[in-house]
Amino acid sequence: MKEKHKELAEKIIGLVGGKENVQNLIHCQTRLRFDLIDTTKANQKKLKQLDGVAGVIDSGGQFQVVIGTHVEEVYNDMVPLLDNFNESSASTVKKKKNILSLAIEFISTTFSPIIPAMSGAGMIKALLALLVLFNIVSNESQTYYIVNFMADAVFYFLPFFLANSAAKKLKCNPYLAMALAGILLHPNFATLILAGESVQLFTMPVRLVNYGASVIPILLIVIVQAFIEKFFNRVIPNAVKIVFVPMFTILLTGIIALVVVGPAGNYIGELIAAGFNGIQTVVPWAPAVIVGTLLPIMVMFGIHTSIGPLDVIQLTSVGYANIFGPGAMVSNIATGVSTLVTSRLTKVQNEKQIATSAGITALMGITEPALYGMVLPKRYPLFATMIGGGVGGLYAGLSGASRFATGSSGIPAIPLYIGEDISNLVNILIAICITIVVTTIATYVLGVRFEKKLKIAE
Repeated sequence: MKEKHKELAEKIIGLVGGKENVQNLIHCQTRLRFDLIDTTKANQKKLKQLDGVAGVIDSGGQFQVVIGTHVEEVYNDMVPLLDNFNESSASTVKKKKNILSLAIEFISTTFSPIIPAMSGAGMIKALLALLVLFNIVSNESQTYYIVNFMADAVFYFLPFFLANSAAKKLKCNPYLAMALAGILLHPNFATLILAGESVQLFTMPVRLVNYGASVIPILLIVIVQAFIEKFFNRVIPNAVKIVFVPMFTILLTGIIALVVVGPAGNYIGELIAAGFNGIQTVVPWAPAVIVGTLLPIMVMFGIHTSIGPLDVIQLTSVGYANIFGPGAMVSNIATGVSTLVTSRLTKVQNEKQIATSAGITALMGITEPALYGMVLPKRYPLFATMIGGGVGGLYAGLSGASRFATGSSGIPAIPLYIGEDISNLVNILIAICITIVVTTIATYVLGVRFEKKLKIAE
């Protein structure tokens, strides 16, 4: 059915201040993410009451409307109503944002559009690991070789994807940004890296860095591009802009990228990965416990999307990731379990239906319907989720459970933990079992008391 969510889209646009208040709009797996010119014009109370809206969040510089797993359908019906956004009015109101808010907003909006590609590639690698585990495919066969690089392509060419989405966020030319990413990944540059000899560009030394699958370098490069491109757009006459703006942007940004920004970004990425590896050497259980316990709060404030990319950085640096994935896995399982247990405890038929469907969805890795539909309103499932996720995260952290590809964190993502050593898969399964048992007990203990009080109050 065409435009089946048009009525909901129209109501949301009206309640966020109208299409003239929308500067930009993207979506992730469950949320519409608005860049509003003036957030004070948005009516959060009425938005939350809309049938089809699970929650509203104003955090990290973005105004987020939680829809659910069908968010893309709502988004597709909404975009035509926005007339490609009203960019001309974007300067009427300037919001004051601190550096942290700007950083969170930039990272989350840059990564959100490419999550489906990364998840799909990660699941292909998981499927391939299963085929090898059950001796269906040999890891020395051509089939393995080809399917493996099909999955690796998304991660190796990650700078291209990030360049495109970052440029759209910064309102500079995405194709020029992708051209700059192409410089980093050009075969001739790879040849220079393999040769290992010193390289100079206009007498300036070029650090030979492999930028395949890198994250931070291209983000910094696109930021530089935005300033350079906007400068030349101001000073070059309109008659020759189409020729000279791209020329100067690619040339100057490319030189700065290879000499300064790219190496600096690579160094920052290495420091971040080394920092977390250092933390895990001293307290290896810490990241999984922190994420396992606090992920529902992170999701509530919309900051989880700025932490998830750390797994990508770690994965591309050392070949495995355990900063975010294991904690997110047990937390999402805990959310699903607490919601399903709540469906058994509540006496309200409508709540039973919501909790059952949302609980199953959470077990699959999408927790927002459960969080905003049941966990946060009732409160006790939230505490049970944090307890179960924290205990499961503790085991995952102590056992060193890691994943070898990125993807959603739910039951379908279990194969992501299959590596050369089967004990890694065993450890994440034990962590999940611990999470299920602890969360179930905590939800029953807290829920029986809460539901009894609720019944007395009614």
